[in-house]
Amino acid sequence: MADTRMPLVAAGALNAAIAIAAGAFGAHGLKDRLDVRRLAIFETAARYHMYTALALVLCGLLVARGLGGASTAGWVMQGGIAVFAGSLYALALTNVGWLGAITPIGGVAMIVGWVMLAVAAYRG
Repeated sequence: MADTRMPLVAAGALNAAIAIAAGAFGAHGLKDRLDVRRLAIFETAARYHMYTALALVLCGLLVARGLGGASTAGWVMQGGIAVFAGSLYALALTNVGWLGAITPIGGVAMIVGWVMLAVAAYRG
């Protein structure tokens, strides 16, 4: 029997659910607790979290269609979500400034994931 599991689709769907919950939490639970700058940071995290969650679903579907390079691209993007969105959520909630210093590492991982996906798609 063929393995029909789609771990990247599952990861993307779970990340999308988390991004929606985070966005709702920011809009309703934090709007009176955080200053405008920190709320904007939290919203940026939720927005890029969602964009990349959808990219994970795309990568998973492309893996299912035989585009093997999409798997590595997706997992690199997953790492980017953890570092980029995770550090921004933490920065907004704690105001610990050094967290912003690691955010670009996650952003670079998300960009690298997209470039890897482009290369995989081009190579077929």
